[in-house]
Amino acid sequence: MIELCDEKSRLDVARVHGWLASSYWTPGIAREQIERQIAGSHCIGAYHPEHGQVGFARMITDYASFAWLADVWVDEPARGGGLGRRMVQWFLDHPDFATVRRFALTTADAHGVYAALGFTPLMRPERLMERLSPQFAAQLQVAS
Repeated sequence: MIELCDEKSRLDVARVHGWLASSYWTPGIAREQIERQIAGSHCIGAYHPEHGQVGFARMITDYASFAWLADVWVDEPARGGGLGRRMVQWFLDHPDFATVRRFALTTADAHGVYAALGFTPLMRPERLMERLSPQFAAQLQVAS
């Protein structure tokens, strides 16, 4: 049975860094940046009794009205069993997020996973804006 836990001290930061540095959304990210992201977010790890940490997700939030879901990752051998969905549901059901009015995320390839949990396309996309650092914008252009 895979256990979900939000104790940051249990996170295998080296493993999380390896996963995220290989992702399409943060290719080559520095470990120091991952450490800062973990420090400033509510994180969960998914732990297999024999294989150690097999999943990670984090929520950037004020715990009052807004939360941004980021970096949902399931290790390749553990994929296909609903673990990603289970980690997201853990946040949605957590009492610390009971008053959150808007959960948001960005995905290129997991729309079905999130739709099954109630996520929809933006109701008012014309209101959403972003400001990317020039380096990150260039990185995204290369990756697409």
